[in-house]
Order: sequence, then C-alpha cells, then structure tokens
Amino acid sequence: QVQLVESGGGLVRPGGSLRLSCGASINFFSSYGIGWYRQAPGKQRELVAHITRGVITNYADSVKGRFTISRDNAKSTVYLQMNSLKPEDTAVYYCNRDIPFWSWGQGTQVTVSS
Repeated sequence: QVQLVESGGGLVRPGGSLRLSCGASINFFSSYGIGWYRQAPGKQRELVAHITRGVITNYADSVKGRFTISRDNAKSTVYLQMNSLKPEDTAVYYCNRDIPFWSWGQGTQVTVSS
C-alpha cells in the first residue's frame, strides 16, 4: 500500500508564500504523473496543479502564475511552491497520482488570513 505524506502547510498572511512537499513510499515514483489537490470546507476536492512523469506541468486557472509544481524523483517527492497566497487558497492540500488514485494521505492545512 502506497503511503502519501504531505507537509509544509501553515498559517500565512495574504501575499505570503509556502512550499508544500509530498512524499510517496513507492519505487519507480518517476513513472507516475502527480497532482496537487485541495479541498476547502464545504467544497469538493479540486486539482490545482499537475506534473507528468515527463515534467510537463499544468495548473488550474485560479493558481496559474502563482503556484509552481516540481518533482525530485530521486527523493520520491513532489513540491508545490505557492506564492502571492490569497484567502481563497485556504484549504487542506493533498497529493496523489493520476487515476486510479492511491489511498489519500492526511493532507496539509493551508490557512491564508490576516
């Protein structure tokens, strides 16, 4: 069973930055496309950033130009650099592979508030 561990969240003021990390306990991590998802209270989980195994990246319109996804296959880790954070970015952030998903991790809480 693959374990996903997200970290790096916290409380930040609007305009601030955070860097999230996603670790996976799996060999051949480089074989998988990985997405960062977020779920705000009362809302559905949404995909905000994705990186293919060939390191092609895509972003939701709401985060384009502010968030950057990257990966370090040697460390089986994917990162999400979040800049110019807004209150509407407040959510629990998760990572997962392309469908079919692995079991979801606990996520990491990001709160943007003054």
